[in-house]
Amino acid sequence: MEIAKLHKGPARLGLGLAALGRPGYINLGHDQDIGADKSMLALREQCWEVLDAAWAGGMRYFDAARSYGQAEAFLAGWLAGRRIAPQDAVVASKWGYTYTADWQVAAEQHEVKEHSLAVLQRQVKESRRYLGEHLALYQIHSATQSSGVLQNRKVLDELWRLKAGGLAIGLSVSGPGQAVTIEQALTIQRDGQLLFDTVQATWNLLEPSAASALEAAHEAGLLAIIKEALANGRLTDRSQPTDFVRQGHLLTDLCAELDCTLDALALAAALAQPWAGVVLSGAATVDHLHSNLKAVDLHISSTELDTLQAWAENPAAYWQQRSQLEWT
Repeated sequence: MEIAKLHKGPARLGLGLAALGRPGYINLGHDQDIGADKSMLALREQCWEVLDAAWAGGMRYFDAARSYGQAEAFLAGWLAGRRIAPQDAVVASKWGYTYTADWQVAAEQHEVKEHSLAVLQRQVKESRRYLGEHLALYQIHSATQSSGVLQNRKVLDELWRLKAGGLAIGLSVSGPGQAVTIEQALTIQRDGQLLFDTVQATWNLLEPSAASALEAAHEAGLLAIIKEALANGRLTDRSQPTDFVRQGHLLTDLCAELDCTLDALALAAALAQPWAGVVLSGAATVDHLHSNLKAVDLHISSTELDTLQAWAENPAAYWQQRSQLEWT
């Protein structure tokens, strides 16, 4: 499926596999979602069940990464087992982090970041070995100003080569400087053609600061992909309602008015952004996936969207809190 066709209905919701490819992750309640059996076989079965539910619900975009443990292998096995042709889904992965936890939840270090040419060349071979012709989009994993990846001429030359060979090229960004990194990415071009086809960024009701940069990316022709729309579980029923009090009102008050769950509200708000192309669900269970899918049919008025702006946090404070989330 061409990336440009992901523009309406359930296909606008994609499934991110960060919480399904390894036994430990930073989402609230992840340990509960995975359960007691954290074996590779058990997690593969759970991943496939969620993928089946996503497909049945109309999702056609699937997002993995080299650092998501066995996510690429699980996804590849599912695609083959369900006989899903490359033209029927958009499969994306990322390079730049290496998984180092050795399937341990309590690992001292879960992943190592390195945006070098050597890592790119090694990891694109690994991703292609798993995903083959299904791999449609390859993204820099968490590009930041400090990593220097957007100034690395050798890396950029290799990305141009991969693009010429038919891969769509994207980047994901993170941290309070997301907007600056996106703006820089939009300046990288040759002969009037932009290097990047997509940009994936954190946007949610608590951290919407990248919105203007994402709008600029959309206007430049990039597909804007929203990740962490549920703020790693903070925008779900796993948060305490008193965590979100603004001007005497609870965020859950609006959920009651709209007769929806907090996760559906948060995802619907992301889908309502005019520049948003694909919004990722990070569901790790079928029940959560079904709850997330309800966002597709949830209409949020412009007045309600204006009201939701009150829940935005200071970006630096948001990212500081995110950095303190525990791997479980």
